[in-house]
Amino acid sequence: MTEEIKVPSPGESITQVQVVRFMFESGQYVERDEVIAELDSDKATLSISATASGKVQFLCMEGDTLDVGAIMATIDTTAERPAGDTKTPVVVETSQPKKPETPSQAAAEVIISPRARKMMDEYNISDKAVSEHFKQRVKSSDIKEILSTSSRSASKETTISREVERKSLTPLRIKLAERLVAVKNQTAMLTTFNIVNMSAVMEIKKKYNESFKEKYGVSFGFMSFFTKACTEALKQFPAVNSFLNGNELVIPSFADIGIAVSAPKGLLVPVIRNAESMSISQLELKIKELAGRARDKSITLEEMSGGTFTITNGGVFGSLFSTPILNPPQSAILGMHNIVDQVVAVKGEIKIQPMMYIALSYDHRVIDGKDSVGFLLKVKELIENPVELLFEGTDPVKTLLGI
Repeated sequence: MTEEIKVPSPGESITQVQVVRFMFESGQYVERDEVIAELDSDKATLSISATASGKVQFLCMEGDTLDVGAIMATIDTTAERPAGDTKTPVVVETSQPKKPETPSQAAAEVIISPRARKMMDEYNISDKAVSEHFKQRVKSSDIKEILSTSSRSASKETTISREVERKSLTPLRIKLAERLVAVKNQTAMLTTFNIVNMSAVMEIKKKYNESFKEKYGVSFGFMSFFTKACTEALKQFPAVNSFLNGNELVIPSFADIGIAVSAPKGLLVPVIRNAESMSISQLELKIKELAGRARDKSITLEEMSGGTFTITNGGVFGSLFSTPILNPPQSAILGMHNIVDQVVAVKGEIKIQPMMYIALSYDHRVIDGKDSVGFLLKVKELIENPVELLFEGTDPVKTLLGI
């Protein structure tokens, strides 16, 4: 009896996936629920498990693009698990003299994966050359080792190279490209800038980080402060939190903040739901959790969907200044940058202060200059006077006096 393994749907609107890698070779015995392959979509990575025990046979190759619902593998459920170790071929020794091996016989003992075979054909590597290097199952990484060895040998003779590397774009990268081009073509995007004195927040971090870490198990960073500042500023400038839906302007009463994360498969944007209701400590823990799962590929599509406003931090890579691009259908995105000591005037005195440029890119069809500039000024004010974050962005003295 044969069990078919079909490509599952990663989510709504996703019609194709790309085969990332196989965990087993065709013909190898697998147990039910064992992960046999990884697939990549434009939003998430999927792990494919065996639906039954038996011998697996892959009907595609690593790197192939498959339609959702396509049969990617079959499992022969009538097969029994071979006795002993099945990871490497077992050679039975006899008392008879061993005959000299021919190249074809030596190569026959080597099990070559579909991806490795594809690379061998691409680089014109013979079975004999492989058998001289390996006496086991050969994967694509082994072929790369052969190519690397050949490259090193050649480098001893000359340092000149004209080689190029070609890689297929991942579904995520293709989707990102489409969205970025659409933003440039379909929105009236502008960017406004300001500069923030980070000394107050840095002093808080210096004074309370150890106590925070002792209580919550993590250090706190600047992203949680900026997220809190943005949620307060969005209350005063709701247009920045809005988006177009046809001929309607949708203005949410909540703030679902997307945090851009650089993950191994590309840029991902997990969303913090109702961030306006969270404290800085709650925001910090949620940011750490979502960013961690985005990087280890365990983030879900639901956790990356929606969002009313996005924050991106190019400063972690050393960026001093940038114009962040919108995350559609949102109308605005805040860009944080590197903190640099600068000579500034503070209350009439010349001082060296830690300064950060911040940028707000916005869709001018939805947000007027007054709102965009006012929003960014409010974020600057809250970061430079973080005590105001406890009073919903208002002056503590005015709150005290009731004015």
